[in-house]
Amino acid sequence: MADRVTVIGWDGSPLTRAATAALSAATLVAGAAHHLALPEVPEDAERIRLGSVDLAARRIAGHRGSAVVLADGDPGFFGVVRTLRAPEHGLEVEVVPAVSAVATAFARAGMPWDDAQIVVAHPRTLRRAVNVCRAHHKVAVLTSPGAGPAELALLLEGVHRTFVICEELGTDRERVTVLTSDKAADHTWRDPNVVIVVGGGPETATTAPAAWIAGRRPAQPPGIRGWALPPEAYREAGAEGVRESGEGEFPHLRAAQLAILGPRTGDLVWDIGSGSGALAVEAARFGAAVLAVDADPGACSRTDAAARAFGVPLQIVCGRAPQVLERLPEPDVVRVGGGGVQVVRAVVDRRPERIVTHASTRDEAEALGAALTGNGYTTECSLLQSVDLDTEVWTERERSVVFLLSARRSDLAP
Repeated sequence: MADRVTVIGWDGSPLTRAATAALSAATLVAGAAHHLALPEVPEDAERIRLGSVDLAARRIAGHRGSAVVLADGDPGFFGVVRTLRAPEHGLEVEVVPAVSAVATAFARAGMPWDDAQIVVAHPRTLRRAVNVCRAHHKVAVLTSPGAGPAELALLLEGVHRTFVICEELGTDRERVTVLTSDKAADHTWRDPNVVIVVGGGPETATTAPAAWIAGRRPAQPPGIRGWALPPEAYREAGAEGVRESGEGEFPHLRAAQLAILGPRTGDLVWDIGSGSGALAVEAARFGAAVLAVDADPGACSRTDAAARAFGVPLQIVCGRAPQVLERLPEPDVVRVGGGGVQVVRAVVDRRPERIVTHASTRDEAEALGAALTGNGYTTECSLLQSVDLDTEVWTERERSVVFLLSARRSDLAP
C-alpha cells in the first residue's frame, strides 16, 4: 500500500501550499490529462491517466511511496474520495479540497444555492435526474457523457425551464450560457459541465429565520400540517375550488393510496383522473414529479389551484385517457382515479413499479383486478370503510365504502 495518499481538489486557481507540498513529494500521480499537465507534477513521478477510479485505486494500493490523486472541484462532493475509501481498496486518504463545481457554477450565475437540489446524471440515472428537475425550482445537474444538457432538454420536452450551462469551469475554455431548455438540444456542449435548471414554481429560499435547512424547503402554507388533508385544509390554503367528489376522493383512501405508491424524489407519478388535485399535490409535496391527467377542464383548473396554493410544481395534462397517455414520459408509480379497465390495461403496458386504483362495487373491483393481475404484477384488494362521526354527539355524519386495489411488479420484489 502507498505510504501516503493525498487527494487534491483543483478548481483552476493556484494550488495551495499544502497541495504543492504533497505533489512535490509524490512518486505516483493520478488525474485527468489537464491535471497531469500541471507544472507542479514531478517529472519523475509515475503518472496514471484517471479513467476508472477503481483501477487507479488498485494501482495506488500496490504502490510503494507517496501517491497523489488530482480531481476537479471538491473531491469529497460526489467525487473520488468515496471510491478510494471503499472497503475493497483499504485506502486512508488526506484531502486538500477546492471549490466544488456546483459552488463555482452558482457563483458564475450570481445565484444563491442553499435551496438547490443537486443530482448526478449518468445515462442510467438520467431519467431520475430529469424527474428532480420537473419537481423542483432549482436543480444543479452534474452531467456526464451521454447525460448532458442536450439529453436533459430532450427528456424535459414540454416542460419550460431555464438552463445555465457552465462548461469547463476553471479552465481558459470556461463558458457560461443561459438559454431556455427547448434550445439546449440544438447545441453541442463540452464536457465537463454543470447545468443549473431553474423554473417550475416559486423559489423556496427565504430570508432568515425561515431559511434554516439546505436543499428543498417543504412546501407548506402557514398553519397547514399533515397529509391526506380534508377539503377545508385546501380551502384554508387558498385553493377555493378544491372539493371532494365521490368515493375516490375521501382523505382516508388518499392516505392509503399514497402509502402504497410511496412517491419520492426522483420518481414520476401519473395521477390519472386527478379530480380535486389533492393526491397530485400531496405526491408532489413528497418531492416526486407529478403529471396530473384529467379530461375535465374544471378538474384541471382545480388541480392547478391546489398546486399553486401549496407551492408545488405540477404538469397538468388535459386530455382523455388512455389516448393521452401514449405521449407521456415513463412513470414510476400510477394512481388511476378514473377510466376503468381500459385505462388500467394501458397503464400496465407501461410497466410502472406500482399502480393503485379503486372501485365502488365488487363486480367493478373484480374487473379491475383481472386487468391488473398477470403480466408480471401481483395484485391485492382491500375493502376500506370510513365513517365520519360528529364528536359532540358521536353520531354518524358520513360513511364511505370503497374497494382499494393495488398492483406491484413482482420482478422488483425484495
